[in-house]
Amino acid sequence: EGWDDDSDIGEDANALSLDYLNQTVWTMPASYIAIARHHRGHLDAVKVFEFTIKGRSLSQRFKDMDPGRRIETVGGAIYTYIAPGALNLGDDPIFGVSGDLAFNWGYGNNGARIALTGAHLSDIDDDNTHGLGNNFAVNAKTGQDFSKNWSHEISVIQDCPYPTCRAIQMMGTDHGSGPTLSSGPVYGNYAIYVADSLAMVPTSTQLDLIIPGQCMN
Repeated sequence: EGWDDDSDIGEDANALSLDYLNQTVWTMPASYIAIARHHRGHLDAVKVFEFTIKGRSLSQRFKDMDPGRRIETVGGAIYTYIAPGALNLGDDPIFGVSGDLAFNWGYGNNGARIALTGAHLSDIDDDNTHGLGNNFAVNAKTGQDFSKNWSHEISVIQDCPYPTCRAIQMMGTDHGSGPTLSSGPVYGNYAIYVADSLAMVPTSTQLDLIIPGQCMN
């Protein structure tokens, strides 16, 4: 929900605790993107990336599904902050690997909305690309689900290819009922920010909802 339909999700008051998307920000042109992991606004970690093609909105980028598989940023993370004492970073899909952001990574009947190039980007139907906004039963070029049983919001970095691996670890319980999807601990909430200026992206230890670039949680 929300990746390509431009709909507002949630309310400002709950933006850092429940699902949230600001449609106005989602459709505004952007040059930079930040992904933060937090606990109700208290920051664990943040990475900031520069878009290769500036001036496109997240709406345009996530609707660009055919052919998809676009590397949307350049130069890797241009800013990284890890809070002292932050836990569970080694297999975090954003902070446990390096590289640039790949959007709409389709492979076989699988897809991931956001994955990093430093992780494994599959070319075959092996259920083995892990990131944010994942589905193991989808036409990634149209967004059509074949089954709700295989959608999952976040999976951790792992080498667990189908069919040899039958316990793919999710983050939390926000996933379908597919028999190989295994619930795991929640490392935090993730928030996506976009901006035209680096001065507008979050870099402090406490996230602030009321900035021009906040977009999605």
